[in-house]
Amino acid sequence: QVQLVASGGGLVQPGDSLRLSCAASRIIFSRYAMNWYRQAPGKSRELVATITTGGSTNYPDSVKGRFTISRDNGKNTVYLQMNSLKPEDTAVYYCRAHNVLGGSDYWGQGTQVTVSS
Repeated sequence: QVQLVASGGGLVQPGDSLRLSCAASRIIFSRYAMNWYRQAPGKSRELVATITTGGSTNYPDSVKGRFTISRDNGKNTVYLQMNSLKPEDTAVYYCRAHNVLGGSDYWGQGTQVTVSS
């Protein structure tokens, strides 16, 4: 079965950095757009980064300039580099693989990021 495994979360102080990883298996990784979403308690799920099959990226204003999404097709892995972390970044972060042509949509299990002093 398709599997997405997210890792790299943890407890950090404001201003610190983290790099999240999401490793995919049993998919042709290069054919999927990859996303990172987050969900904080009491809030709806928010899209925080997108990278297309062609390498184009997109971010909302809340993380623009601080977060960077990248992918390594040889390792079937997508990354989210998070710098200058703020308490409001605290959430469970989920990776998503989406194949528009095939209508496939897969989610990872999520990794907890907590930003607190």
